[in-house]
Amino acid sequence: MSSGGGVDGESGDRYEDDWDETDSEAEVPESADRRGSTGRAGRKRSGGTGAEAAGDAAAAARRARLRRGRAARESRLGNALRSGRVRIGIAVGFVLVIALGLVAWFTPVISVSTVRVTGLSSVPEQEVLDALQVPEGLSMLRLDTNAMAERVAGLPKVRSARVQRVFPSRVEVTVDERLPVAYFDSPDGTHLLDRDSVEFAIEPPSPSLPKLVTDHPGGADPVTKAAVTVIAAAPPDLRVQVEKIVARSVSDIALELRDGRTVLWGGVADSARKAAVVMPVLTQDGKVFDISSPNLVTVK
Repeated sequence: MSSGGGVDGESGDRYEDDWDETDSEAEVPESADRRGSTGRAGRKRSGGTGAEAAGDAAAAARRARLRRGRAARESRLGNALRSGRVRIGIAVGFVLVIALGLVAWFTPVISVSTVRVTGLSSVPEQEVLDALQVPEGLSMLRLDTNAMAERVAGLPKVRSARVQRVFPSRVEVTVDERLPVAYFDSPDGTHLLDRDSVEFAIEPPSPSLPKLVTDHPGGADPVTKAAVTVIAAAPPDLRVQVEKIVARSVSDIALELRDGRTVLWGGVADSARKAAVVMPVLTQDGKVFDISSPNLVTVK
């Protein structure tokens, strides 16, 4: 039985230890054959078990792929549904906003019911309201606030104006009035000048307002503009003491005080520096205080 192969030969050797030679010759072929058959069957069964394991692994992989594919499809479907709901919500919101905007624009639902004016001192409130020309029943959204502000700013005593909507139904107007800094006499009356050299009123001045004395007073006159710039740059404590602003030229401007003293200011150059030194200088004894060169002040 030597030709039976390595496995069968090993089986014969193991049986020889248990049997004598005669019995071995009679029984070995049968035992070897059975052992050989058993070995081959075992090999077949082992081979079959490996194939089945491989098949099970492949099936498990296919099932995993199917599960992953199903999960991916479900995720895509969920995302699509959520995205669709978001788009629908946005579209509905957009339509509602447009509808509300149209209602607010074309109907008097949010029309003006109150007008509040602040910053007035000498300008009558009714004059401001007349200039505003607030349309009755017009939607707040359709108000031309720029045009309204321009009309108010066009009033002689108004320097600037601001008009704001305050929803749902109020308009607020902030007025910056022109304040006089000097006046000059003219055949038609007393003209008030503001810090921009604008003649904004013809009316009696307040007792504390300084008088401008120059050859050709007027808002467009260069000497007048220089004199107004000087008095506007002077510190408040000095302005209340000035009785006259005597302007002979754009570089020769003097401030005559109510107590008889005179401040020679010069021109508009270095006005900030002059304003800083003038009050300490006025503490000295003297009648004429020349600060036209603020780094070289003289007192007489």
